Amino acid sequence: MPFLIAILTAIGGALWWWFRSNPREAIDTAGDLITTAANAPRRHAFRRQHNAHPVEGIDDPRIAICAIGQAFLELDDLPTKEQRDQLHIAVRKQLRTQEEEAEEMEVLGRWLIGQCNGASQAIPRLGKRLNRIDPGSWNALQEFLAPLAGPDLSSAQIDAVAELKRKFGMR
Repeated sequence: MPFLIAILTAIGGALWWWFRSNPREAIDTAGDLITTAANAPRRHAFRRQHNAHPVEGIDDPRIAICAIGQAFLELDDLPTKEQRDQLHIAVRKQLRTQEEEAEEMEVLGRWLIGQCNGASQAIPRLGKRLNRIDPGSWNALQEFLAPLAGPDLSSAQIDAVAELKRKFGMR
C-alpha cells in the first residue's frame, strides 16, 4: 500500500510541475478534456437498449433527419462525392451544426442505415422514429430533402417520400 501511495504522489508531483511550467498548455488540455466529456453523450446520441434496434434509441431528430437524407441519396446507387458534399452542407446549414458534429452525425447515419440492412428499409424505420420523437418535423425533413433530391426523383425516391408521408400521417 505505501508503494501505491508513493507512485500516486510521484504522478501528482509530476502533473503539478507540468501545470506550473506550462500553464497555457495545461489550460488548453483541461478545456479539451471538459469539451470531450460534455460532447460524449451527444456523440452517442442514442442509448443502447436491451433487445432494441439502434434506431429506437435515437433521441435527437437531427440525427434521424441526417440519416434519412443519407438513405434517400443511397436509394438508387451509392452517392457521388458531389452528393455527399451537398449532404454535408445541408447538415451544417439546415440542421445548424458545427463541422465536427456534422461529420459525426453523418457517420452515425451511415451506421444506422447499415443496421437497418440498407436504405430502402432504413427510411420507413427512421421516419417512424422521427415522427415519434418530433411529430412536427415533417416541414424540416422536406426542407432538408428538397436540395438533395434535385429536379428529378427516381421511382425509389418517390416511393420513399410516399412512405414518409404515410409514417407522418399525411396523404
